[in-house]
Amino acid sequence: MKGKVQSVDYDAIIIGSGPNGLAAGIRLALEGLRVKIIEAKPTIGGGMRTLELMESGTYHDICSAIHPMAIGSPFFKKLPLDQYGLKWIHPHHPAAHPLDDESAILYNELSETAFHLGVDGETYKSIIEPLADHWDTLSLDLLSPLRFPNNPIKMVGFGLKGLQSASMFQKNFKTDKTKALFAGMAAHSILPLDSIATAAVALVFFATAHTNGWPLPEGGSQSLANALAGYFKYLGGEIETSNRIKKYEDIPKTKALLFDLTPQQVSEIMGDQFPQSYRRKLSKFRYGNGAFKMDYILNEPVPWKDSKCRKAGTVHVGGTFEEIAHSEKTVSNGQHPEKPFVLVAQQSLFDSKRTSKDKQTLWAYCHVPHGSEVDMTTAIDDQIERFAPGFKDTIISKVSMNTSDFEEYNANYIGGDINGGKQDISQLFSRPVNFRNPYATPLKGIYFCSSSTPPGGGVHGMCGYHAANLVLKREFDIELSDSKFRI
Repeated sequence: MKGKVQSVDYDAIIIGSGPNGLAAGIRLALEGLRVKIIEAKPTIGGGMRTLELMESGTYHDICSAIHPMAIGSPFFKKLPLDQYGLKWIHPHHPAAHPLDDESAILYNELSETAFHLGVDGETYKSIIEPLADHWDTLSLDLLSPLRFPNNPIKMVGFGLKGLQSASMFQKNFKTDKTKALFAGMAAHSILPLDSIATAAVALVFFATAHTNGWPLPEGGSQSLANALAGYFKYLGGEIETSNRIKKYEDIPKTKALLFDLTPQQVSEIMGDQFPQSYRRKLSKFRYGNGAFKMDYILNEPVPWKDSKCRKAGTVHVGGTFEEIAHSEKTVSNGQHPEKPFVLVAQQSLFDSKRTSKDKQTLWAYCHVPHGSEVDMTTAIDDQIERFAPGFKDTIISKVSMNTSDFEEYNANYIGGDINGGKQDISQLFSRPVNFRNPYATPLKGIYFCSSSTPPGGGVHGMCGYHAANLVLKREFDIELSDSKFRI
């Protein structure tokens, strides 16, 4: 390491302790730098927090719950997180998709999934198997800023499929069951299914299911945050909580400053420190649709019509491809669907640490327009009841979060946007401003490391990892080729 400045308090300061802030902190600390993370809330984790919401002894994931991207993250996989308390629990099935007459099940084994998809089985296998077989290589390119890929042939093959809209891609399948399963995966994009590249989201989720699975952290998502923080502290890193940074002058002296925040927040903190032209560009950053969430305490498991759904950690509730497409289109048009697409997680079926033996927790949310204040409780209840008659009778208590509640919980969730900004094709690689060094700002030593940079939302830490690598190169003359830790 060359050119280290002695007059600063730290080599690097990171504002925000979400998965990307923690990832950036670890990456920098691995090179021997003195790093401090400052968190506004009393607890660390950003979207990885777990709290007792309704009664003592019942633990609820506030935002992220199921973690296919975390267990498959090229960076997180390299870290000894198991030594810091992280234990992954794998449900019997990664996901289920109930329909009125039957269910589509996403099994861990690709061949088993293909078998149960019937006439679509061979088509499914021919599409997903090449992705799953080469996922470790593909994920390095997919979870990176725009660059020449490590495996250009495989990436071209993925791109030809993934750049299609989900509405176009679903025509590869013949049955309503397979099309519905595909829709549920694509709808994680929080975009209309006729948007370019929504097929890519579905393909990624299918591939992860057949490689590393869709696990949940024992005890809640907070366990993942705590493990990352534990390793960061072992490396010498410091974490300060309950300190909301409001202006640049409040930040300790440092050679490198990284923001695990969205453009609106960073612009407010930096103020006139940024050139007016750059502040104008940040103001044009587009935030996406929001989320409305329900947490339940139940007196028994959800009584799904198809008992196989009880074996899935994640259940996509929304009906047919056409119904889900209509729901997501309605949201994108600024309206609220009567029958929303609902993402459900039933963690306590597989993790006894979430609640007592005679109770169950349930986690569910749907998409709503940005900044919506509409109460979607009844719509979510009705959708689950549709595929699980008697569900409403199992409810002991419930609590909801609208978009304002989400933003209060985590200031990064502007208007309830849990992805750090709209992730359509025009803003995927150019977030927050451009695709050339997207983590850098016009000011030396000031960087973005949040999900408002590539590769975007999801608990994978790769935004923080790539931002930290740029910091190492620019501020400390550390080249990746010479680093003792690289992927």
